[in-house]
Parts: sequence; C-alpha cells; structure tokens
Amino acid sequence: MDIKSKKFMVVGVITFLILFLMNYLGNDMPDRLERALMTAVAGVIGLTIGMWFVHKNSKDDTHHDFD
Repeated sequence: MDIKSKKFMVVGVITFLILFLMNYLGNDMPDRLERALMTAVAGVIGLTIGMWFVHKNSKDDTHHDFD
C-alpha cells in the first residue's frame, strides 16, 4: 500500500476514528479528550511508519534466510 494513496488515507482515518472513540468513550477522566486525541494521532503515526517500512522493503527481491 502506497503511503500517498487515497486508500492509505482512508485506512488512516478509520484507524484514527476507532482509536479516538475507544479512548474517548471508555474513559471517564476529566482529560479524556486530550488523551483520546494523543492516542489516536500516535496510532496513525505508528501506522504510517510501519507502512512506510513495509513499502520501502517491498521492492527488495533478495531472499533473506534467517536460519
């Protein structure tokens, strides 16, 4: 999945919404909005870094034998 594609943007928005709602609705502390926003943004950043790493290594044809 290319990071600059619309498909990745849709996956990022869905990830943000799921993480935000899970943290916002499941938290009863006074700073629940800030915590939910920070967790959702961190999740999308982690998703972006992971997808960038996978996309960068997908063009590598060499066989890596870990045995």
